Amino acid sequence: MPTSEPGVPVLRFDDFELDVRAGELRKHGLRLRLRGQPLQVLAILLNRPGDVVTREEIRSQIWSADTFVDFEHSLHNAIARLRETLGDSAETPRYIETLPRHGYRFIAPVEGEEAPEPSHPAQSALPRGVPVASTRSTPRRLLVASVLAILVIAFAVWLARTGTRPTSAAPRLNSIAVLPLANLSGDPSEEFFADGLTDQLITDLAEVGSLRVISRTSVMRYKGTKEGLPEIARKLNVDAIVEGSVVRSGQRVRVTAQLLQASTDQHLWAETYDRDLGDVLKLQGEVADAIAQQVRAQLTPKQQAQFRAAHAVNPAAYDAYLKGRLYFVNEFTKPDSLRKAQHYFQESVQQDPNFALAYAGLADTYVYLAFAGALPRDQAYGSAKGALAKALALDDSIGEAHDTLGLLSSEFDWDWETADREFSRAIALAPSYSCAHEDRATFLALTGRRAEALAEITKIDQLDYGFSAAETESTTYYELRDYPGLIEASRRGLLLVPKDWFQHYALGVGYEGTGKLQEAISEYQKAIEMSGGSQGAVALAHAYSAVGRKAEAEKILRDLERKSKETSASPYAMATIYAGLGENDKAFEFLEKAYSQKSLGIPLSLSSDLVLESLRPDPRFQNLLGRIGLKN
Repeated sequence: MPTSEPGVPVLRFDDFELDVRAGELRKHGLRLRLRGQPLQVLAILLNRPGDVVTREEIRSQIWSADTFVDFEHSLHNAIARLRETLGDSAETPRYIETLPRHGYRFIAPVEGEEAPEPSHPAQSALPRGVPVASTRSTPRRLLVASVLAILVIAFAVWLARTGTRPTSAAPRLNSIAVLPLANLSGDPSEEFFADGLTDQLITDLAEVGSLRVISRTSVMRYKGTKEGLPEIARKLNVDAIVEGSVVRSGQRVRVTAQLLQASTDQHLWAETYDRDLGDVLKLQGEVADAIAQQVRAQLTPKQQAQFRAAHAVNPAAYDAYLKGRLYFVNEFTKPDSLRKAQHYFQESVQQDPNFALAYAGLADTYVYLAFAGALPRDQAYGSAKGALAKALALDDSIGEAHDTLGLLSSEFDWDWETADREFSRAIALAPSYSCAHEDRATFLALTGRRAEALAEITKIDQLDYGFSAAETESTTYYELRDYPGLIEASRRGLLLVPKDWFQHYALGVGYEGTGKLQEAISEYQKAIEMSGGSQGAVALAHAYSAVGRKAEAEKILRDLERKSKETSASPYAMATIYAGLGENDKAFEFLEKAYSQKSLGIPLSLSSDLVLESLRPDPRFQNLLGRIGLKN
């Protein structure tokens, strides 16, 4: 901001002074962090102490008629910020009095000072200490007041044009959480838009390498909460919090965002962005860029360019993308939700064939539909590969797309080198993208890189500890065959989702691996009750056999064999049944079939499944692992 010059007024009240030309509010000579609309409102009120300044008068001086803005919300925030800075109260005001539904009045004495200008001796300066409110009794003082008014208005216009960049850098902040943006559109059906923008802002900030950004899963639990920001920050273990609101009207969107230092609840920065809907990607980038600058995060030139140069997007395509994204991130294990996500992503690319993010989202749905058994493996693979190729051709910087390509390489191709490269690339592009850390953790554990896998688990815990993170942690310890660690991880997961069948199954494996067979049987039974699948039943039979209940074990396995033949069970499921029955040749027959089909999950199961323990000494088992590219 410019510095004060001769002939520029300073408005004083109590221990405060507003330097109009410099755009600074000081207390005892120390500059306060007040900028933008709150400072403009203060300047207007100080110019008319004792007078009622109507809301419309404030609006006309700060917000032009063609500005798309939620005026009531913005003015309320500006006054609240002012009172916070001045230590004032709406109930017992010392400075700013509210006249409900009408306006505001500055009730403390105000003095104005104007520095002399030696080059123009004929011009009189406002004497030091003369109250501005008393200058209306003479023509000379009317002239001075008019000059003050003109300067105040000029100051407001200058701020509006230059934005609210700080005069000094904010403290270095290393971690941040973006709370759910409030939907102020007055239409509940627009909730998806506010939630979607929150998700995208988190995704953009996740690209900033020097900043730890808490994942969407962790912050969405605070939607609509009345909990204090310092307490939320403490629970999330972050230095700063971003909160704000979204208003959409017709083909325009306004986002208001503010940054607060978590420990003190002190405002560090605030800004309002008004854009056409087609420029919403650029808006997101501008907000992310501004926040990164405020917390003094290190941005590479490429990141800066990406934030500031996002292309326009068809508004209908963006709406469909946000809806698809929300269905995917909220219910990525459920086929019905995945199909809805697929539908919206397909609609998005039809509306805008150049929208890279929509292709990346579409690829995700194909992959996870295959994981859920709702889409044939080969069909999912081909469709996902094609969508990813399109996404990366349009924008090679999308971390999510590289993560999905890593999944295709590891789970479908068994191409460990490419998978390693793509997971690393995803994290390099989006260091706080928790899904990439989750996928890399299980990949590293599968390929025997224990220390690196556990390091990824530590990073995940810093970003998010939700359902997905809990499942990743249990899977990682399962793959590492670390049974004490698996017990601890599964117990943690069950605190989040007590009726999750996989966590009960994993806990059973942990117990069985540590020799606690009765506890294992109990957990396997719970897993069967919750899932009805064969995996828990085969594990239960294996545990029964280990404690000498051979007849019960064989009955379970024979029943599964009969049902599996009727329903065409997967080759791997059949292999586990025959391994449990001691029919090793048949078990290997079906393992070879699973290998030839590249059945999903085979590498993980072969490396870690306790049911196959009896097969491990067989040279055929070692040969099979070697062909997949794994070690026993």
